[in-house]
Amino acid sequence: MADAPARIDDCWNRIGIRGNASCPELKQHVHCRNCPIYADAAARLLDAPSPEGYLTQWTDLYARTKAGSERGGLSLFLFRVETEWLALPAGAVREVVSLRPVHSLPRRGSGAVLGLVNVRGKLLACVSLGWVLGLDRAPALPAQAQGREEERLETHRLLVIDVPGGPLSFPVDEVHGILHSEAGARQEVPATVAGAAATYVRSVLPWEGRSVGCLDGPLLFGALNRSLA
Repeated sequence: MADAPARIDDCWNRIGIRGNASCPELKQHVHCRNCPIYADAAARLLDAPSPEGYLTQWTDLYARTKAGSERGGLSLFLFRVETEWLALPAGAVREVVSLRPVHSLPRRGSGAVLGLVNVRGKLLACVSLGWVLGLDRAPALPAQAQGREEERLETHRLLVIDVPGGPLSFPVDEVHGILHSEAGARQEVPATVAGAAATYVRSVLPWEGRSVGCLDGPLLFGALNRSLA
């Protein structure tokens, strides 16, 4: 008889991203997925024999998830720019990383393009989503933040997204993560939303007392690509 597998401490459900987020390692790793403790637990689970009923349980779950998707369910990635909570299709977000210096480009001192950032040894264009949406017409480069701005940057992150033509990045003020939304939960954009934001927001999702603007991915990505021209 095989030995029973050692119990795995699922700290991510208690103090991690799915818990109260009090784990001190989150400041360094941003998400539990990037933590070696999480990776070790995943490896141990994959090496362990499947429990009784495991395949049946996941077959049923997959069937329900697929049915939900056919009804218009959507996985969204929620984040904040300035005071606005926004969402993109989760599949468009490649990764979330900590802020790093932005290297400005000649004759690109204003507008949507902030410069270039180094992400895992590759230079990516860094743009201001706030500028494109009309939320921030004078974006400051993260590398230039001083004094009290450095304290604000504790929650700031850099989102790397996949767009036609290759990945690019933009800074955000706060990240929530992935949220699954049923089609019926999303509402029409209020008439009070005007300007550039109204162009790219296709629906509004009520969430924890806030209104999240669900961005039109293809339309926004096209605008971001044009800003690089």
